[in-house]
Amino acid sequence: MHLYNAWLPPPVAEETKREKEAFAGVVKSVKESYNPGDAESVYATLKWISVIDLFVKAKSELPVEDVSAVVEIGLELFQISENKLYAQVRWGNILVKLLNKYRKKLSLKVQWRPLYDTLIRSHFKRNTGPEGWRLRQRHFEAVTSLVRSCRRFFPSGSALEIWSEFRSLMENPWHNASFEGAGFVRLFLPTNFENRDFFHHEWIKICLDHWGSIPNCQFWNSQWASVTARVMKNYNFIDWEGFLPDLFNIYLNMFEVPVANGSGSYPFSIDVPRNTRFLFANRTVTPSKAVAKSIVFLLRPGGSAQKHFDNLVNLLEQYYHPSNGGRWTYSLERFLFHLVHMFQKRLQNEQLNKDVSEQSELFLPQSDRASFVNAVLKFIDRGQYSKNDQLSETVADATSILSYMEPSLVLPFLASRFHMALETMTATHQLKSAVTSMAFAGRSLFFTSLSALPMNSDSVSGADSFGELLMISLSNALLGMDANDPPKTLATMQLIGSLFSSMSTLDDNSNEGSVIPSFLFSEWLDEFLSRLFSLLRNLEPSSVLNEGISSPSTSGTFLVEDGPYYFCMLEILLGRLSDSLYKQALKRISKFVTTNILPGAIAEVGLLGCACIHSNPHEAVVQLINPILESVMSSLKVSPTTGFASRAISNASSSSKGKSTLSPALETAIEYQLKVLSVAISYGGPALLHYKEQFKEVIFSAFDSTSWKVNGAGDHVLRSLLGSLVHYYPIDQYKCVSHHSFAASLEEWIDKKDFSLDKAVMAPKWHVPVEDEISFANELLKLHFESALDDLLTICQSKIHSDPGSEKDHLKVTLLRVDSSLQGVLSCLPDFRPSSKNGMVKEPGFPPFLIAGATGSSIGSSELREKAANIIHESCKYLLKEKSDDSILLLLVIRIMDTLGNYGSSEYEEWSNHRQAWKLESTAIVEPPINFIVSSHSKGKRRPRWALIDKAYMHNTWRSSQSSYHLFRMGGNTFPSDHVTVLMDDLLNLCLHSYETVRGLAAKCILKMMKKWPSTISNCVLTLAENLRNPSAPENAVLGSCAVLSSQTVLKRLTTDTKALSSFLLGILFSSHHESLKAQKAITELFVKYNIYFAGVPRSIWQEPGGHADGTDFSNLVAEIGSMSFENSNVHWRYNLMANRVLLLLAISSRYDTNVSTKVLSEIAGHFLKNLKSQLPQTRILAISALNMLLKESPYKFLAENSHGYLHGETKSSLEGALRDIFQEEGFFRETLNSLSNVHIITDVDTTTSRGHYGSSLQSFADKSITRFYFDFSASWPRTPSWISLFGNDTFYSNFARIFKRLIQECGMPVLLALKNALEEFVNAKERSKQCVAAEAFAGVLHSDVFGVSEAWDSWMVVQLENIIHSPSVESIPEWVASIRYAVTGKGKSGTRAPLLRSKVIDCLMKPLPQTVTTSVVAKRYTFLSAVLIEVYPPRMSELEIQGHHKLLEELLSNMSHSSAQVREAIGVTLSVLCSNLRLCASFGNDPLHEGGTSSEGTEPAGCWDQYLVKRASESVTKIQNLSASETLKIPIDNISESEMSGDHSQDDIKWMETLFHFIISSLKSGRSSVLLDVIVDLLYPLISLQETSNKDLSNLAKAAFELLKWRVSGEPHIRKAVSIILSLANDPNWKTRSATLTFLRSFMYRMLDKVFQHDWLVREHAAAVLAGLMKGGDEDLVEDFRRRAYGQANIILRKKKQRSMASAMPIASVHGSILALAACVLSVPYDMPSWLPEHVTLLARFVSEPSPLKSTVTKAIAEFRRTHADTWNVQKDAFTEEQLEVLADTSSSSSYFA
Repeated sequence: MHLYNAWLPPPVAEETKREKEAFAGVVKSVKESYNPGDAESVYATLKWISVIDLFVKAKSELPVEDVSAVVEIGLELFQISENKLYAQVRWGNILVKLLNKYRKKLSLKVQWRPLYDTLIRSHFKRNTGPEGWRLRQRHFEAVTSLVRSCRRFFPSGSALEIWSEFRSLMENPWHNASFEGAGFVRLFLPTNFENRDFFHHEWIKICLDHWGSIPNCQFWNSQWASVTARVMKNYNFIDWEGFLPDLFNIYLNMFEVPVANGSGSYPFSIDVPRNTRFLFANRTVTPSKAVAKSIVFLLRPGGSAQKHFDNLVNLLEQYYHPSNGGRWTYSLERFLFHLVHMFQKRLQNEQLNKDVSEQSELFLPQSDRASFVNAVLKFIDRGQYSKNDQLSETVADATSILSYMEPSLVLPFLASRFHMALETMTATHQLKSAVTSMAFAGRSLFFTSLSALPMNSDSVSGADSFGELLMISLSNALLGMDANDPPKTLATMQLIGSLFSSMSTLDDNSNEGSVIPSFLFSEWLDEFLSRLFSLLRNLEPSSVLNEGISSPSTSGTFLVEDGPYYFCMLEILLGRLSDSLYKQALKRISKFVTTNILPGAIAEVGLLGCACIHSNPHEAVVQLINPILESVMSSLKVSPTTGFASRAISNASSSSKGKSTLSPALETAIEYQLKVLSVAISYGGPALLHYKEQFKEVIFSAFDSTSWKVNGAGDHVLRSLLGSLVHYYPIDQYKCVSHHSFAASLEEWIDKKDFSLDKAVMAPKWHVPVEDEISFANELLKLHFESALDDLLTICQSKIHSDPGSEKDHLKVTLLRVDSSLQGVLSCLPDFRPSSKNGMVKEPGFPPFLIAGATGSSIGSSELREKAANIIHESCKYLLKEKSDDSILLLLVIRIMDTLGNYGSSEYEEWSNHRQAWKLESTAIVEPPINFIVSSHSKGKRRPRWALIDKAYMHNTWRSSQSSYHLFRMGGNTFPSDHVTVLMDDLLNLCLHSYETVRGLAAKCILKMMKKWPSTISNCVLTLAENLRNPSAPENAVLGSCAVLSSQTVLKRLTTDTKALSSFLLGILFSSHHESLKAQKAITELFVKYNIYFAGVPRSIWQEPGGHADGTDFSNLVAEIGSMSFENSNVHWRYNLMANRVLLLLAISSRYDTNVSTKVLSEIAGHFLKNLKSQLPQTRILAISALNMLLKESPYKFLAENSHGYLHGETKSSLEGALRDIFQEEGFFRETLNSLSNVHIITDVDTTTSRGHYGSSLQSFADKSITRFYFDFSASWPRTPSWISLFGNDTFYSNFARIFKRLIQECGMPVLLALKNALEEFVNAKERSKQCVAAEAFAGVLHSDVFGVSEAWDSWMVVQLENIIHSPSVESIPEWVASIRYAVTGKGKSGTRAPLLRSKVIDCLMKPLPQTVTTSVVAKRYTFLSAVLIEVYPPRMSELEIQGHHKLLEELLSNMSHSSAQVREAIGVTLSVLCSNLRLCASFGNDPLHEGGTSSEGTEPAGCWDQYLVKRASESVTKIQNLSASETLKIPIDNISESEMSGDHSQDDIKWMETLFHFIISSLKSGRSSVLLDVIVDLLYPLISLQETSNKDLSNLAKAAFELLKWRVSGEPHIRKAVSIILSLANDPNWKTRSATLTFLRSFMYRMLDKVFQHDWLVREHAAAVLAGLMKGGDEDLVEDFRRRAYGQANIILRKKKQRSMASAMPIASVHGSILALAACVLSVPYDMPSWLPEHVTLLARFVSEPSPLKSTVTKAIAEFRRTHADTWNVQKDAFTEEQLEVLADTSSSSSYFA
């Protein structure tokens, strides 16, 4: 049994035993309501889902066989409800819950294929159904979660099937299908025990190859990191050693942090299509969790993973420092969090399995544990004082967990940090972080100080000092309570609460086993209370108390608002005090409470009283409550009264004449005391009975007072008193009952996972009301509920007040009394009895039962509730008639109706608010499952008993809100009681009230009722929709109706209720007569919401009970809406649009239904085809969406699989006839193309519009959300990444192209004939917008693949394409590039099948151009060619295509020195695409031409293009460098005739080089570099040498390529080659080259260069900076050795200088080298103070008197040293001697506060 259920109040706990049997009944009902043959019956099962969920949330004990029966039915239902997305969402979500909860107990096998089919059908097909995107998104989330939960149940062999299925998608990494493939692999690949044989060394190799094929793409990294992390975690037999260097390299680069002064993000990330990103939900940030998981599970005893991890830590730790934050802080914070939590998980598993597991040799020994903790401590050390709250919180959390693993490392660090924070009191955020860390690690400090663990640290000596540390922290905690510094105060309170939660009692007797030796608690307590009282006196209320009924009892200050720490601390403190100390405290508290009036701290003082009473009610009531009661009574006796609270109604009218008021001071005092009283008595219980009469009198007088504030306070007291009498709540919750076995002075904490009934864990004591309490409560109800109801009736029926003012006051007080009685007893007052259709209510003796739950003992009767409902109904009518403008009265009435009608909803709200508060559950009260200090390990986290009781109490509150909620929703013939219906009618009127607050509250209330009683929704919809249609309805009625109609409760109902649906739709469509803007906005938003949540239409709409099976009802609705959607009807265009949209939704929903005649559908399709030439732009856009969904059948398509080639005339499309009549009208296509061209908005400024956002500037948000009706998945073209800048920004809409394609496939060649003339005219048009449409239509035609298109190509299309290529106009090039790209796009999911006309298009483009054309045409042709090559599928190229590639390659290589820059760029880009295609093709082993075919010249064999490029490049570099040198020397050229020749050639060389750089840039940007890496590495030499030349264009290109290359991570063989090139470059005679080399090295960061002694000071400075960076992540021995040498050398120079006064004798370069080496050492530890640093810095400072540039080097380095050590200088300066500090002071000319 679950701990929370075992600990419920005894009467409820007893009831829970019936839950097993109730669940069995539910399972039976589910089976009965599902009929295997009938897919529709899935809808009948949906109502049971929330009931199954109820049992899961209630943590009931359910028999496994019942659970597995539900799971099996659920999976079956999930699979048969194909197009029923909503049903799949509901079943999917509940299955996920059950599978996750019972995953270890269930034994079932699940097949993966059906789940995959569901995903593909609903989300990856072009034509998905009409469902709104919210539903789609929920569906996707449900299916993917279900796959993740079912993965562990996939049978053996699934892994192999899944891998082979999706691997083919990843053949071509430059196609978007590869992203989907990776997403599916991550989602489906199981790593369960059954599939372990699939994973082996070879697979990992393949996996890493795939991972490397797309560089620098976070989406791709996330997928693979996640897959590999799962494999590492679940299979420890795989040996990863060989892969570690590569893996850690990838991990490091996934954290996008700025190296050197570069940027912190990938300069060119590969763009993943939007829907893929959306579907495989991945935040585009670093996958920190997967990386952390991998690292933790790669650690093996004796393995090298720890060493790699240390390097990673050394490189990343600097980014945790407060001064080094940025975008990367979030992913680093998550990284730290997951590292620690995963490590804890791993250790926990090892501890629990250490006796059973055979793999215990893989368990981590203590030494490995320590080295891991040491590494993580570096992060913690840097991040502890971060300005980022989340990071500092995570750091404290991590410190706490690690302190239980390795106390000897963590606690000394923590202690020194705490002392340091106390010394620097000025930086308050430091103090807050330090205090929080102490609070989180308090328990481990206790354990350590009591266990004699050896502490090997200098800063803290022995275990005693931890006791001292606790003492210091407690005494300093008193200083931390400060009204002006909320964060610090809360942290302090958390610390006190945390420390006392661990201690069993607080007492002065310092016996042997005391936790904090010789600590006088009585003195501390006195000081604590003094501080607390002064804090309370100085509090500023956070907001002015708002007047009116809705003011909460207390508007608290930060102590109450910002977290539960204040109240928890008081409860724990007062609960743990020994008797004598408690009395001492109570005395002082009582004095404080009774002598101070603090209106700004009502809640705080009240909670203080509440904590006292909770701890010891009998003592506290006498000392605290009694004095307050007496004081209030004496004040109220002398204050004026109204007489409203008494029954003396007769004289009520007379008393109102001489109305006197209370003085403000007295009013405030009474209100304050009453409210404090109300909070304090919450847990008083039986102890309050002694003061029964006083309470009655106080409440009575409070309601009788003339002051509304005092009335309100009286309401709080009554409410609180009733609650504390009849509710169940725990008592003695904070007393310690079980002592820790290890030390009696500590409390044993409890692990709820390890709970069983036979263990003697003390269950909580509950307050169960006794007889006297119940009778007192009933008496109070009589006085203030029944009598108030009678008063109310009297006021409303016989008008007893002549003065409206006093009538209002009387009504207010009376309603307030009713409200407060109801709020006090909540669900202890029995609910209405439901009525049933046939008048028979089931035997009242046997109510159906689902789960147990009760707020308290039952009082009153359901008759009382019914009486209240009737009277409130009467008074509501009266108020609406007489006082409809009085919002306070109406709000009171609505609140009463809410409490009456929504039984249990107040408890639900209380539970959900409380749950929010506990979401922030503090680490301070969690002991992790592993504890190496006293080596006790558990299954789950351990918490103090009081925290678990708190959760059990909330669990009971939740149960009581749910116990009767679902009982009557299930039965077919039970209906809400008539009283509920009456209340709902009143609320429906109040929903339309003219005050917004009244409308809002009423709507909230009625929606809760509708949700509980779904049968009432339809009538409400009919009434409200009528308000929309009604021309005379006022604005507020429209707004109120829209607010209720747009709720999900109502929208859900529309999918099952035909009548409601048609009135809803017609209501919206016929509401255009409302003038006001607000009303129009509300209606539009309602419609948009309906679209977003659209889940289908009721099935009954097609089979009316009248026996018409032809769906006349449906056709009538369509006709009625259709009449609106034509343009001639004079409605606003938005209504025209809405009508069209509804038409489309109905059409698509009806596609799956056999009863709907195709005539209706073809009419609708024809209607939308006509709309293409509509005058309204939005309607046109919608028509495009519609046609894309409706044209489905494509009978004329040429099918490669079919032996005839196509289905000639065998089938006809059902839509063809209707469509043919329309498009054969004269001029139809000309008009259509014309109106479509208006959608293309060509802006002069090239704004980056992404495809599919049709001229977004035209539309407002509301219009956009209607037209862009859901992620247009058809806009997922292009299917290959777009990265080429040449293409420019096109306004090519692939949806438009698809319409033409679909239309031709649907109706065959006649379309083409009708289109031909219009198309020819538009292709040759001048305006760009017309060219755009022509490009789209042309692309659609070329890609249509219908029978007869080849003939059409030969007869007229080829001529058109040639015209396009040769036309000199430039501006529409981007559209035509896109058009050609569309035309040759591969068919099929991964684009493997070539379309019919692809080869003809390529042939046309390959024809050589005539000599006379302009260079822009030449460039255009190459751009077209590169667009075509991108779409080719390289792994499966045909012979012909490969030959074409080689032919083009020769042409490109011979043109690389073309005179026009534009052409050179186009050639470079085309070359990169072409070469990478050939390389990828060759890697699949089909490149026949690679060996033989050399060309006639012999110098440029296309086969060996790579060697040719490298060879030619190195020759050209030398020529270009010589040319640059000669230009700088300005050699006169006139004299030398030969050099003119060579100058000409050298110009050619420069142009050739430019083309080469374009080739490199394009390869890196496109992500195609993975197959070209060897060539790119070979070209490093020219790339780095030409960074600075006299030719600016060339150098700029070289720099651009250089920036991109810095980010490219490469594998082992390439690194070697690169290093040898870099080493040769580093000795280059040209200093600019050396400098560029070092810049590259700094990012390359792999090899250390001892190149400091060089000949040019600029280069030397640069080298030193590189060196400092390399020393951070380098090999420790190497670094140590370098430091020693640098120090020695500098020392020698200094001595020599002192000996010889002639400084000039030493070459300046070697001195500078030594200084730089020293500076590099100093800067390699930016924030630390290792022991060697002081003397290094001092030695460096001694060089300050040298001449420049040496002096500037020294001052720069020392300034940087100062900046990075500024935060902690106070402490760190102790490491220096006096003399050293003096030398440092001399270096700064200005006086500094560091010295």
